[in-house]
Amino acid sequence: IGKVSSYKENCVNWKTDSQGKPPGMPKAGNVYPAFYKDNMFVRAGTYEAKVKVWIRNTWDWLTVRLKKSDVDYILHHCTAATECVPTLQKRGKEWFLDFPFKQTAKLNNTPIKEQTAVAVDLGINSACTCSAVKADGTVIGRRFLKLPVENDFLNHRLNKVKQAQQRGSRRMPRLWASVNGMNDRIAVLTAQFIVNVAQEYNADVIVFEHLDTQGRKRGSKKQRLHFWKANRVQALVMHKAHKLGIRVSHVCAWNTSKLAFDGSGTVKRGRDVCENASYSVCQFQNGKMYNCDLNASYNIAARYFVREILKSLSETARLATLAKVPECAKRTTCTLSSLFRLNAVLYA
Repeated sequence: IGKVSSYKENCVNWKTDSQGKPPGMPKAGNVYPAFYKDNMFVRAGTYEAKVKVWIRNTWDWLTVRLKKSDVDYILHHCTAATECVPTLQKRGKEWFLDFPFKQTAKLNNTPIKEQTAVAVDLGINSACTCSAVKADGTVIGRRFLKLPVENDFLNHRLNKVKQAQQRGSRRMPRLWASVNGMNDRIAVLTAQFIVNVAQEYNADVIVFEHLDTQGRKRGSKKQRLHFWKANRVQALVMHKAHKLGIRVSHVCAWNTSKLAFDGSGTVKRGRDVCENASYSVCQFQNGKMYNCDLNASYNIAARYFVREILKSLSETARLATLAKVPECAKRTTCTLSSLFRLNAVLYA
């Protein structure tokens, strides 16, 4: 009604002063109205509310019941947050009231030399690999998350979709709903695991790679890349971490897995090592075998600390430090060994 009345008023204004094109017809979108308090929404009780809707050719108050489990969850988890006005949303053939909540979070201001960072390497085969690293490069913890049951279920459902497509089926809403539901579950479990690791080690910041997943996917794992919800995981972690006062940062993803954390150079993976070698294991140039995701997480943490330490120095001190540690000038070549050398120069 609001869109149509606005369109009619715009038509009248355009006929009065016909400049430019006439106003376009209003389109029905997925934007639903907000029920402002006292005007369109009133709480009638703990589990009841009244909303003003257009019914029986007039605006009238309609009493609706709120689900007890939802109200109890709000009372238990959202007491410190401010309840905003609800919005009307349609899902399928039913209508729902969505209640957003607003909360102010205060992030920590720990000095860079006293910080603990949890570096996260998100993977396709393994959900994530986390490393807790101090500012001097000391690794105080490592955690791995695999989720084999969820990945097997996802692969099974994707194979079902492939078989149905080969038989000529185009629309498979139930199969796709199960695929998307499991994908969301993997993202939620991964985000909660990362936040739990950050709380376990009293981390001040969680560091991710800046992943660019745009463009066409190629290779044998293009389907897995297409369903990879790395950005969804990072968004969930950011909301959960900010609520706890933990900061979230991103670094460049180039060469984090390609370079060895001990500074020995590029690593070998998969068939470059031997015919049956796993792609999750890498070989350094000195012959040492190591977990590739763990190696990448060390480099992610090192790049964050190198960047922040150099930012905290004056221009004169920064140039003098880079003259002694030149590999820190180019962030895409920084490894954990670069952080060791940088701290050695600063402490000297």
